[in-house]
Amino acid sequence: MPAKEEETPSFEASLERLESLIQAMENGDIPLADLVAKFEEGSKLLKQCQSQLKQAELKIEQLNLKTGKLEEFGLSNED
Repeated sequence: MPAKEEETPSFEASLERLESLIQAMENGDIPLADLVAKFEEGSKLLKQCQSQLKQAELKIEQLNLKTGKLEEFGLSNED
């Protein structure tokens, strides 16, 4: 049976998991092997979050181009 493709978690779920990993690593009660595994998972989550943020930024820019306004995250060139 072919491996089922994993669904990418939402930004919020990834961020929550990343925060829990950081907290666990900061506590210092983790064996080295587990610490390395958590670091690797955290690195993957960070990349996913960065990618999702970039996609959202691009979508916002595209929407702004459609409306003809040059607004960027609450900033406007209108005086």
